[in-house]
Amino acid sequence: MTSIFVPRVMDRVESFSPGHRACQGCVEALALRQVLKAAGRNTIVTSATGCMEVISSPFPHTAWRIPWIHIAFENSAAVGSGVEAGWKILMEKGRRARRDIHYVIIAGDGGTADIGLQSLSGALERGHDILYVCLDNEAYMNTGIQRSSATPYGAGTTTSPPGRKSIGQATWKKDMPAIAAAHKIPYVATASPSYPADLMGKVKRALSLPGPAYLHVLSVCPTGWRSDPQMGIRLGRLAVITGVFPLYEMIHGRTVLNVDPGELRPLNDYLRLQGRFRHLTDADIQRIQERVRAEFDSLRERAGLGGNRSPMS
Repeated sequence: MTSIFVPRVMDRVESFSPGHRACQGCVEALALRQVLKAAGRNTIVTSATGCMEVISSPFPHTAWRIPWIHIAFENSAAVGSGVEAGWKILMEKGRRARRDIHYVIIAGDGGTADIGLQSLSGALERGHDILYVCLDNEAYMNTGIQRSSATPYGAGTTTSPPGRKSIGQATWKKDMPAIAAAHKIPYVATASPSYPADLMGKVKRALSLPGPAYLHVLSVCPTGWRSDPQMGIRLGRLAVITGVFPLYEMIHGRTVLNVDPGELRPLNDYLRLQGRFRHLTDADIQRIQERVRAEFDSLRERAGLGGNRSPMS
């Protein structure tokens, strides 16, 4: 079962230009390109420090073809909400012509789930008309592949190395979409550039609704995940059909499961393609599999689909 919102018209202009310095096979750059194509040219971007800032703005060059503000790791939402409020006041006072501007805030998982969580919560609570996009590559990749609270359980990073007494990342991935939804905002969704129509459609829908919206995008990182650069799109699809990263949206609190793979693929189909999980034992994988199964079944129930269509062990 699928319920993908497909946009009828898509801007052919690229707001994020080629020629940047992303790593070979970087899916995060592809995710950013899709987000901006859907948002259109009448967009102002606030971007936290991170991979997409570093690869797109080596002085004196830039890959940005729309207004773009680079700010610190921790305050992307604060600055972005200030931009939105400032433009609204200028238009109300007649100092700028009234027009529909899209205010898009972009940060990685570290700048969202860790360092920037406070400013994000404030922006959502205040009700700014913004779209916050978390480009989640599941670690602090820009500064050397350190763990974040979005790093999945069992993954090896430079600050959560596996060993005789360590499984690697010892905590479970923080559920940022649920945290955003707890603010009772109009729109929350997950997305993956491996499903481009779904991702771009969700950007369109988020921007069409008044008030704050949150989009959490899985962004495969071949460097940090220690995966084949040619496998990025396949890994993104495997994350969905194994249940590791389901695609869903919450519209005014109502949950819609956008891609229901039916019987989930075995988790190991996804894990075995990534060097960061190569140390896991069969027992470790079984433990993670059971958690994925339970969380996916819970999501299906919230979406009103009921029943147990879990994967084989």
